[in-house]
Amino acid sequence: MDQLENAARRGLRVALSRRGTEYIVVAIRVTSIDQHDALIGRLPMTGENLTFRLGEIDSFQVIE
Repeated sequence: MDQLENAARRGLRVALSRRGTEYIVVAIRVTSIDQHDALIGRLPMTGENLTFRLGEIDSFQVIE
């Protein structure tokens, strides 16, 4: 959780895996949605914001 919050503060990229699909997003913020912690990340190619509930993320790595 601390790594993701730090990535969001610094605008770092995060590589994450959810349900077998890998994403690389720019961390925007860590927030709560429906009483679950979530990462909001922007896809660099499209600018689209995606929401990832932390409980659904299989693995992640902050890219510095």
